[in-house]
Amino acid sequence: MRTWTATVVLTFFGLISGFIASEPINATLALTDNALASSDVISQSPTRPITVSKAEFGVLRTDSQGQDSFTRTNRVILNQTGKYGWRIQLKGYKGEVTWREVLQLPKPPQTWATEDGENFSLSQDGIEAVTTRTQFTSDGVIENFWTIVPGDPSGKHRIQVFIDNLLVATFDFELISLRN
Repeated sequence: MRTWTATVVLTFFGLISGFIASEPINATLALTDNALASSDVISQSPTRPITVSKAEFGVLRTDSQGQDSFTRTNRVILNQTGKYGWRIQLKGYKGEVTWREVLQLPKPPQTWATEDGENFSLSQDGIEAVTTRTQFTSDGVIENFWTIVPGDPSGKHRIQVFIDNLLVATFDFELISLRN
């Protein structure tokens, strides 16, 4: 009887882990052509479905008081200070979620760097980076931002976000240099 009870308890706890994602501005859902509908179910957890209600891409700036301001856009000016990235809102979700982001650049940057020693890998040609992270959310929002640094290449970029190995959003955007 103890073995059966331990199996049930371990199975239950193994099945209640959650997933979180962020939402892009010009995002496409892998299951649809060009729109992200609030009723699209991305993944099925054993306890409840995971639904993306919003996905957006933009620029995050921090003011002198330390307050963050997010501006939706798909055009990022390179010589600005700040960060660019995505947010995904999971409908009615609280808990832990593991997501994977694939960032594709038009050419390699001068340098690559990440924070916190997260799970990060680069393609051999240096134009694709894969980041995997587990995040806890109390409000259903997951996100990731990249800091704008000298040496970042201008041109068309793409970020794809996966939850549970399913593509949940694609963000196509452009980094623009104001220098001639």
